[in-house]
Amino acid sequence: MAAARVALVTGGSRGVGRGIALGLAADGAHVAVNYRRGEDDARETVDMIVKAGGTAAAYAAAVDDYEQDAEMVAAIEADLGPVGILVNNAGIASRGRSVADTDPEEMRRVVATHAFGPHYLSKLVIPRMRELPRGDIVMISSVATRSFGSHGAPYNMGKAGMEALAYTLAKEERPHGIRVNIVAPGLVETEMGRRLVKAVQGVEDIRSLDSTMPFGRVCQPEDVANVVRFLVSEQNSYLTGERLYCDGGGPVPFREAD
Repeated sequence: MAAARVALVTGGSRGVGRGIALGLAADGAHVAVNYRRGEDDARETVDMIVKAGGTAAAYAAAVDDYEQDAEMVAAIEADLGPVGILVNNAGIASRGRSVADTDPEEMRRVVATHAFGPHYLSKLVIPRMRELPRGDIVMISSVATRSFGSHGAPYNMGKAGMEALAYTLAKEERPHGIRVNIVAPGLVETEMGRRLVKAVQGVEDIRSLDSTMPFGRVCQPEDVANVVRFLVSEQNSYLTGERLYCDGGGPVPFREAD
């Protein structure tokens, strides 16, 4: 359970981040919902938590901006208390271009969001997290770090950097009672997931892919949230420095029709 703990979920206004924010709030955490744009979505997530009897507040910051991160963390600590659960979920997609055709600014922006942002936020919350009975940092990565497909170098590199940070932090912070783990989803039914399948496969309705997916359905934000909820709970007493895939075991093997 996350009861009486303060959780910061970056990119928590919608999609996987919203699912995680709602799940942690259901477990009793006081949730700081970070957003870069989309204040209305962030407020909606907060309202959903409050209406369910929880505690939450929204905080604007671009995670790749250290000064904004510092201001956000200071505000959260003043409003809710020290962060005991940090979920680095904020992410953006790359544009599907080859390395030769990738704009350098896209490279900077994508890698900074996925790798620099989690580094900045970890640096900012760890000093006070160390003073708590327990701390948890969860990186929301991707199955992209298993396949490293073509035409996605900025995203692949950003997620790989995030995972390198997680493995390093797990060793550094274990003596302080802080667990650091990675959750790597596959395709999830989110706005980004819907855009991806439309751009890559021309699919208008992501749920039309259910029959081709493990367990007969596309992964939902709640599926990812449930893994995070376990990792930060008392049930996880001995896992750190681990990467858990949330992809239903990978693609469904091809089967010929009967």
